[in-house]
Amino acid sequence: MIIIAGTLYVDAEARDGYLAESVTVVEQARAAAGCLDFALSADLVEPGRINVYERWESGEDLERFRGEGPSAEQTAQIRGAEVSRYRISGVEAP
Repeated sequence: MIIIAGTLYVDAEARDGYLAESVTVVEQARAAAGCLDFALSADLVEPGRINVYERWESGEDLERFRGEGPSAEQTAQIRGAEVSRYRISGVEAP
């Protein structure tokens, strides 16, 4: 299993628009083969922060979906990013 998690930073006044433009991508990801979860959300404390969480069955599934990545317009809005990829070897109930 692969987890992608972290944060994107955009101008505070642009965050709602960025997220609205991301709805189609979230829907496409959730419908993609191997996607277990995909979410982009506004942070409750920092006005320019977007939380990223993706969970995939495999790296191949992730790469097949990812393709080119975000559009040039969305990439231009990103002021910073701290996103990591995690390989998970096992899952347990809490």
